[in-house]
Order: sequence, then structure tokens, then C-alpha cells
Amino acid sequence: MALNSGSSHLLPAPQGELFELPLRRLQPTQFCLGLAEVRARANDFRLESIESRRRYLKSRPVPVAVSSAGEHWMIDRHHRLRALLDVDPAGTVFCAVVLELKGASRLHCLEELNRRGWLYLQDGQGNGPYAPEQLPRSLEAMQDDPYRSLVWKLKQEGLIRAQPAVPFHEFHWGAWLRQQALPSFSSSELDPALAQARLMVRSRAGSGIP
Repeated sequence: MALNSGSSHLLPAPQGELFELPLRRLQPTQFCLGLAEVRARANDFRLESIESRRRYLKSRPVPVAVSSAGEHWMIDRHHRLRALLDVDPAGTVFCAVVLELKGASRLHCLEELNRRGWLYLQDGQGNGPYAPEQLPRSLEAMQDDPYRSLVWKLKQEGLIRAQPAVPFHEFHWGAWLRQQALPSFSSSELDPALAQARLMVRSRAGSGIP
């Protein structure tokens, strides 16, 4: 799979103080996510008090790139904030600016984010890469990718280790699993593929994933 080949995936240090922004103002930098993870995170949010939720969100601010026109792109936290949107559609989130984009053109800004390696341009079926300007403009418009859900479940079980230093680590695993002969499954029903997927990620073939 051709993942983004941008020159640098590393985020610079945040610029300035944290600020609050309505969830609906944030634009994704990915086409897809795994709805199984979204539903699990939404259930966790529902169990928290509003005060606890705000403390949690403030401790994990969303890294954003902002354009001269005032558009905000979230560089991370897609699953978490898509879940929060289900729980509190009018909610706000704490953000930290990691890049100020010079210019108001949406196309120019997205091309700059892509050059930095901050966009994931495959869709929920593994097709792509698409042009940056085709990215969804809202969290609600993101597609479900059941293979991302499967990777999340395997991470929960400790079979796939988190590697924050490896860009798009979960997407690498999802793309690899998509190439395997797995039974039909969905984000709502992972069980048909789980037993075989567990064996695969333990296998020698799976050991080549970064």
C-alpha cells in the first residue's frame, strides 16, 4: 500500500496557549476510522462526568494546523473526537496549534499538510490515494474502515503494540490484514475474523510490519 510519502511526519512543538474550539469546526486529515473504536470510546465518555471529561480533554489537547482563513485541521485524535461528537454534538475541545499555514486557499493548505506527511488519503475500502482536497470536511463525514476496527481490537488484546513513533502504524496493520484471506466481518461484528486475525499477527508474515 502506498502510504503518504511526505518528507516529515513529526509534529513540531505547539505554538501559544491552549484554546477551545467547537468539535464541528475541526476538519479531519484522514478519510476513515474504525467505528468499533469510536463506539467503545463513546461509551467511556458517557460514563464520565462533564468535569472529568473536560479535565481529560485538557490533558490531551488536539494538535491542529490553522489557515489564514481560520480553518482548523486536526492532525490526530480522530477516533476520540468522533466519539465525543456522538455523546455531545455541541461540545468543545481543547486545541494546540502546531502549524500556522500561510494562505487562505484550502487546496494550498492541504497540499502543505500532505507535503509534511500529515494526511492519510486512502478510503475505508483501502482505495486511493485520493487528492487532498477530497478529504471530508467534518468528523461525521469520515468513512468506516472495518480493518481499522480489527486492528484496534487486536491492540486491546495486546497482540499489536502501540508505536507512536511510527506514522500511521495502525493503518499499516490494517492494510496488511486487508491483503489476507479473512472471513467476512464488519466493525459491528468483528468475531468472524478475530480468531484467524490473531493467528496472522502472531505469524512470521506479520512480523515485518513496522
